[in-house]
Amino acid sequence: MVFVTLLRKLTDVTLWVLDGFEPKFSEKWRLADHSDGCVRKSKLLCGNEDSFQSYSNLKFPDTQNSWFDRSLTLEECAAKCLKNCSCTAYGNIDVKEGGSGCLLWFGDLLDIREYLGNVQDLYVRRAAGELGRSTIRRAKKPLWIIIIAVLVVVTVFLSLFISTVYKKRTLRKKGKFGFNVQGESTHNSEKKGLELPLFDLVTIAEATNDFSENNKLGEGGFGPVYMGILAEGTEIAVKRLSKTSKQGLDEFKNEVLCISELQHQNLVRLLGCSIDEGEMLLIYEYMPNKSLDFHIFNKERSRSLDWPKRYNIIYGIAKGLLYLHQDSRIRIIHRDLKAGNILLDHEMNPKISDFGTTKSFWGSESEANTTRVVGTFGYMSPEYALDGIFSFKSDVYSFGVLVLEIISGKRMKGFYQPDPNLNLLGQVTWRLYKEEKFLDIIDDVILAWCNHFDVYRTIQIALLCVQPFPEDRPSMAVVSLMLSSKCEVPEPNQPGFSTESKLLDSDSSSSLISEHFCSEFSI
Repeated sequence: MVFVTLLRKLTDVTLWVLDGFEPKFSEKWRLADHSDGCVRKSKLLCGNEDSFQSYSNLKFPDTQNSWFDRSLTLEECAAKCLKNCSCTAYGNIDVKEGGSGCLLWFGDLLDIREYLGNVQDLYVRRAAGELGRSTIRRAKKPLWIIIIAVLVVVTVFLSLFISTVYKKRTLRKKGKFGFNVQGESTHNSEKKGLELPLFDLVTIAEATNDFSENNKLGEGGFGPVYMGILAEGTEIAVKRLSKTSKQGLDEFKNEVLCISELQHQNLVRLLGCSIDEGEMLLIYEYMPNKSLDFHIFNKERSRSLDWPKRYNIIYGIAKGLLYLHQDSRIRIIHRDLKAGNILLDHEMNPKISDFGTTKSFWGSESEANTTRVVGTFGYMSPEYALDGIFSFKSDVYSFGVLVLEIISGKRMKGFYQPDPNLNLLGQVTWRLYKEEKFLDIIDDVILAWCNHFDVYRTIQIALLCVQPFPEDRPSMAVVSLMLSSKCEVPEPNQPGFSTESKLLDSDSSSSLISEHFCSEFSI
């Protein structure tokens, strides 16, 4: 018995059968059951009475029951097969340079297929007197079987197409997430649905090598972040909502709604999101130089950040915050500005990221309070950390701490310290500034090569930003102006690093930064 399984299209009405063979059970073949294969019409006599017929454009049979010898010629291969009564076919192993090697098949010939690209000939053993032209005849197949098969396939594909279209439409509706831009509770007239590209999970899984550990960039409160490359070559960063994240869903919604509305060169760009198959993913542009804290708090890596680059980073962050506070359609308080949330692009330009804890305002609103304080201690303003009151000036305070970290290369040790003089503001910056030892504040890596006057002036600006009372701190518009011009910088008060709640209730002489003291310059 010989099994002959040949490729065929569903629209064909015939099956392929080699000359000298016929279906073992014709009735089953008419019912599209070919499991019993074909058998020879004439029995092999064995010995020199048998002969071989060549066939072209066929895939060689399965080699499970085969034998080969690379040293034999094709003629020697034919003679060897003829001497063995179990040998049913032979052929060359290699067709180069006229062909070489011998491959013999024994018993049934399994999985023969029509293959027009094959230039190797297959020599099939034939009974004496059967040898004819090298042809393949066709066995008729009932048309109704083909029609049913075609209808089944068409139905399946049509169902898949309808299902895919329905799913995409559903996801696009869900893309609005059933919620609107934050701030709707006070301004329902300003509600606006989300307009953001949606990615399917398969695309992101392929891009990140199925969320491989080798592609993992880090992990935060939201969940892990992965590096990926889309099919067209675009590099992306993917934030994946952790299954165990308690506040991740709210942060996901908040980030999607806020950042999808924002466009600025100093804000990280959100490319899209995915809510496919229970997963919640945020897809961002990829920042190859990672985050700011990766560089400035490491002695070796910080050497790549000279003073001009650090100043450019400081000014870029200021411009990004100014856009959030004043120039964007929705005014936004970031609430978690820190070195870890500043990403650096190919040219070390800063981009503010992580908008999961932001708060947006409309119109003249500028202050709110909360019972759930979110953010990072050390960067929080006193009024926010102690009383839950936050405003645009809360971001200004965080910016001041961040600037001092960039200049000094030292971390803010944490807001809640038994002795406030132990943190960056108290022990290092303010004390050295008052003792006129500001050079001791500067990171040793840049000390010898920086403009001391520019650094001193930037330290002053940072200290103005971290004053204890919000009204004493300059706005980001004034901060940006001071950084980009040579206007006068007033003397700062002692930073608001005290953990005593009464600080906010005590009398204090304030420098009261006037929004007009640089009025001769335009922003």
